[in-house]
Amino acid sequence: MATTKLWHIKGRLKDLLAYVENPEKTMAEKPDLQPLWDVLSYVQRRTATEQGEYVTAVNCLKEIALQQMIETKKRFGKEDKYIAWHGYQSFKPGEVTPELCHEIGVRLAKEMWGDRFQIIVTTHLDKGHLHNHFCFNSVSFRDGGKYNYSKSEQQRLRDRSDSLCREYSLSVIKNPHKAPSRQVWMDEKAGKPTRYNVYREDVHEAIIYSRNPRLMEAYLRRKGYITDFTGKHWKVRLPQYEHFTRLDTLDERWTPQEISRYMGGAASFGSRPARIDYPRQMPQELHDWFKPFVRTSHIYRQYLHYCYLLGILPKNTDYKPTSPYLKEDLKKLDTFTEQVRYMGKYHIETLEDLYADRKVLETELEALTDQRRKLQNKIRRATPEAKVTLREEKAGVTAQITELRKRLNLNEGIEERSIQMKEKTDLLYANEYRAQEEQQRKKYGRERDAR
Repeated sequence: MATTKLWHIKGRLKDLLAYVENPEKTMAEKPDLQPLWDVLSYVQRRTATEQGEYVTAVNCLKEIALQQMIETKKRFGKEDKYIAWHGYQSFKPGEVTPELCHEIGVRLAKEMWGDRFQIIVTTHLDKGHLHNHFCFNSVSFRDGGKYNYSKSEQQRLRDRSDSLCREYSLSVIKNPHKAPSRQVWMDEKAGKPTRYNVYREDVHEAIIYSRNPRLMEAYLRRKGYITDFTGKHWKVRLPQYEHFTRLDTLDERWTPQEISRYMGGAASFGSRPARIDYPRQMPQELHDWFKPFVRTSHIYRQYLHYCYLLGILPKNTDYKPTSPYLKEDLKKLDTFTEQVRYMGKYHIETLEDLYADRKVLETELEALTDQRRKLQNKIRRATPEAKVTLREEKAGVTAQITELRKRLNLNEGIEERSIQMKEKTDLLYANEYRAQEEQQRKKYGRERDAR
């Protein structure tokens, strides 16, 4: 059984040239390009590949593969945007030997891209499962065309991988489903509250506290979920997401038949309704200040209000959010803390303060970038002795630019995060209002029946 995935890497040719000249010291100026440096050092690192034994180059020499890829790009004048592709083929633990894993990986690379692209194939032995990495040029050496990873191409990669597995009598996934993104997978592995972990926790609660499917749906809807319990696959989603998630994707045991079998395991005294908790220690002025569904420019107060909802503030509180709208953001506690400190340090209260701070940063960044460019021109013309001093001066300017870029990223991230916070708190309160209206209807119905 083998799983496959492929993704692109963006960048500029001049950054590639800088890497070729000094790969050990080069850091990508453009953050998007840094993964390529990581790929080139990662896929060929000797500790993972049995001292380089399981590294194969296709349509290029592995010692100068990057240089040859650059020459292909320059020849066809395609030097920006997607500059390379990186992917993997991962096997079930214990199913293949290193030699067989590498052989299959090389065959897959040749069949998929070998007629048009320059490729590096490596097999890694340093994990619990053997896996191949592919890194190949985005531009064809044959016709200069760029690789297009369409849905049909994605399916062709899976089909070719499965076909090779069958040829070598290896297992194949019979009922494949869409895998989560790499970041979600890494967060789940680390135990962080991803969307799917939040779903699992709430669905598990709904199952054990509900005596029948109708009450289970009511439990999840009270939490804020949209449910679809029709058909053979029950599904849920939160309003901010477009697509439903099947329960048997969250846990293969969660089919309608299996859920019905052990439903109500913790409901010996009757089904328990879902409960949404709120922070008890939120300052009254923050509680009164916030108005649902009303936009505000006072982002610092908005951040503080949201930090109380998440349980970040006050420190050492035992409150934890129970709403699924909030729980996923618990994995971003460090980001929230850093952004709140930034606003406090630079006296940012409103959006206007944020924009003014951003303008200052951009002006300083532009001046330092211009200064560094002039220093680079001086270095080209300077004597060897003078170059040493000029390079030290340039390194100091680069350090200032790096710090400014970090601040600018924080500034821009605060604006983006404030919009997301507003949307989530509005969803939270809208769900509470619906629940209160439902309670009123039920109360009115009982009173009317009593009369």
